[in-house]
Amino acid sequence: MGEVQILSESIVRALGDCGSATVYEAQGARGALDSGIKPIHPSMRIAGPALTVDIRPADNLMLHYALLKAKPGDVLVVDAKGFLEAGPWGDVLTEQAMKIGIAGLVINGAVRDASTITDMGFPVFCRGLSIKGTSKNQPGRLNVPVCIGDVQIHPGDIIVGDRDGVVVVPQHLADRTLSDSLAREEKEADFKARIKNGATTVELLGLNDILNQFNLS
Repeated sequence: MGEVQILSESIVRALGDCGSATVYEAQGARGALDSGIKPIHPSMRIAGPALTVDIRPADNLMLHYALLKAKPGDVLVVDAKGFLEAGPWGDVLTEQAMKIGIAGLVINGAVRDASTITDMGFPVFCRGLSIKGTSKNQPGRLNVPVCIGDVQIHPGDIIVGDRDGVVVVPQHLADRTLSDSLAREEKEADFKARIKNGATTVELLGLNDILNQFNLS
């Protein structure tokens, strides 16, 4: 396992407060997981350092092991290879995760017991749901880089998720990304105030020239 930088809780919390879309734009439109990864309830939000888990499809042995190593505030980021015909995560693992203080789960695959997990208040982002269970006899890997779609996630990278989606912030860029995210929020707040006073988005974004190119005057 590689050494993971410990970021302050205030940085993680502030990135989460900014929201996934703002963070994504602030880091140059990078790091967004594909839109197939969705929260099991639209109110769910997540922010925390990634504890990465690489598992075999339809086997969850490594998830049980990961919970032995997880720390409060971790986000479990699981590559289940996009397999949707089994749910390696359910309400029992959720119970233990909440006992530990894990911040939530992002899984490239399916889960089950979605209604119960929602009632428990544990944030889960996944590709889908499956009633089918899994075996518990295949090895995997913990705290290694994993890929979800075309995004690589390293242990300790900051995960920010909400109804809009999930974005990954490389841990060494967290400070800069937070600064840029806050600046973007300030700029957008200014835009909204100016719109209330009569400005248009075309004016604020400098879109007149490109509109004229298409004879949209």
